[in-house]
Amino acid sequence: MFAEFKKFLIGGNVIDMAVGFIFGAAFATLVKSLVANVIMPPIGLLMGKVDFASLFIALDGKEYASLKELEAASAPAIKYGAFLNDTVSFVILGFVVFLMVKGYNKIRHAQPVAPVTTKVCPECGMAIPLSAKVCPYCQGAQHQD
Repeated sequence: MFAEFKKFLIGGNVIDMAVGFIFGAAFATLVKSLVANVIMPPIGLLMGKVDFASLFIALDGKEYASLKELEAASAPAIKYGAFLNDTVSFVILGFVVFLMVKGYNKIRHAQPVAPVTTKVCPECGMAIPLSAKVCPYCQGAQHQD
C-alpha cells in the first residue's frame, strides 16, 4: 500500500491538485476583492451610500454606530452585509468555474474529424472508395476523375 501511495504522490495527480488548489484560492481572493472593492461600492452608492460590508444586526439588543464598534464590544451579530458580499463572490466564482468546466468538456469530448475516404459515383450517386476505378453498384462502369 505504501508503494501505491508513493506512486500516487509522485505520479503527478497530487501536484496537479495542489497547483489547482493554489490557483483556485488565489482566484477566489481576487474575486472577493473585485466584489468588495469594485462591484459593491457603486451599487452601494446608487442605493444611498450604503456600505454593504458594514451592514449588521446586533443580537445583544444594543445599538452600535459601526461594525468596528460592534466588534470592539465583541457583541454577537448577524453580519448580513458581509454575507451579501460573499454571496456575490460565490456566484461570480461559480459562474467562472462553470465556464471553465464547460470549455474543458467541449475540448475533451470533441470528436476528431475522420479523413475523407469516399467519393460519390457520378453515374449512380453512391459512395465509393477514393481509390475505386470501377463502381460496384454500376456493374463495372468506368469512371473518369
